[in-house]
Amino acid sequence: MGLRDVLLGKKKLGEPREDRLFALTTAAVTLQIELGLKTSGAAAIAFKPQSSGEFRSAFDDVDKLVEAVAQQCGSKIERQSDEYGFDWIIVHDSQLEDLVGAAHTLASELTAQGFGSQLLAAMFRFDGGAHPVYWIYGFKRGAYWPFVPLDKDKRDNATELELKAKLEKELPVEQDLTRWLALFDAPI
Repeated sequence: MGLRDVLLGKKKLGEPREDRLFALTTAAVTLQIELGLKTSGAAAIAFKPQSSGEFRSAFDDVDKLVEAVAQQCGSKIERQSDEYGFDWIIVHDSQLEDLVGAAHTLASELTAQGFGSQLLAAMFRFDGGAHPVYWIYGFKRGAYWPFVPLDKDKRDNATELELKAKLEKELPVEQDLTRWLALFDAPI
């Protein structure tokens, strides 16, 4: 976005930054050894679908590719929509590397088809603590943030800040805490 766009009030949606998604696989050692957290075997990618035929056609191609990747890795994939109009692709696999790889493949293909701006986040669930821990990757900012829900609409901010402090040297952690979205109704 240039100076003219700023002066005229035009906003352009940014393309996703999926390149830093793989940092989670290297942080997995710290998550498991220091924090006792292991992948639950589930991840999800959230995006805002368009009703255009072009989007549906591109997404059919992406679906085929993700299914092929899932078969190769032994992953299972399902798709759901939520009440806010977002679609979720849920990946089930016992290996964190395969979960991250599937999320990256989907983001890369949607971006290549011209729909990268529709990507919201990738979400990875970890178990082993008092409550599930989610590491959410925001595609627009190229950064992770922790999310620890306590119940339907309350989160554990203290644990989230502790996780940030322990992992920000290994993960690109979102520094602006106001951008740490709470995805309470995520399907994983």
